[in-house]
Amino acid sequence: QVQLVESGGGLVQAGGSLRVSCAASGRTSRLYVMGWFRRAPGKEREFVAAITWSGGSTSYVDSVKGRFTISRDNAKNTVYLQMNSLKSEDTAVYYCAASDGAIMIGHPMWYEYWGQGTQVTVSS
Repeated sequence: QVQLVESGGGLVQAGGSLRVSCAASGRTSRLYVMGWFRRAPGKEREFVAAITWSGGSTSYVDSVKGRFTISRDNAKNTVYLQMNSLKSEDTAVYYCAASDGAIMIGHPMWYEYWGQGTQVTVSS
């Protein structure tokens, strides 16, 4: 089993920056990919970004490309999502997810492990 704990959410003004973190513990040696999803009020869960644990390959949803950066620190078993130029539409609960072998990294069904979520609110 893998446990994920997010931190770093909060309130920020539009145009500002915020970094959320996800610390993984447990059987992290088998992890293949870690990702960030978000769910805004009244909307479905949406893929935001993902990174492979070993090679560091990244993937982003189009709406955050050029603004968000996903990175990892294998020594700390931690994944980060740096969010710049935030917009009001980025307001959501952000969830960290991990998978031992996701084939379709943009689909939540491929992720076995989930964090509890952290609220990010962007005021306009």
